[in-house]
Amino acid sequence: IEDHPFLHFEVCYHQAIDFAIERKLKVVEAGAQGEHKLARGYRPVTMHSAHYIAHPGLRNAVADYLGRERQEVERMSEYLEEHTPFRKDLEE
Repeated sequence: IEDHPFLHFEVCYHQAIDFAIERKLKVVEAGAQGEHKLARGYRPVTMHSAHYIAHPGLRNAVADYLGRERQEVERMSEYLEEHTPFRKDLEE
């Protein structure tokens, strides 16, 4: 067993960026979650999913939580977009 600091980020993020640059790709999908992605060279993107929860009590509890979480995700997305280090003059 060896310790390799930041190996996860190298393999999961930095190699994908290098691959995209070499092939002149415009989009690299880094997966869902995380304000931490900004520090790794990715702009956070809001993801959507759809699920059916059969149990009414659990369905209501999840819906309540998601309603509150949606507001926080929107607030955080706006904040991160305002503070992104990426050039805005290149956006389409």
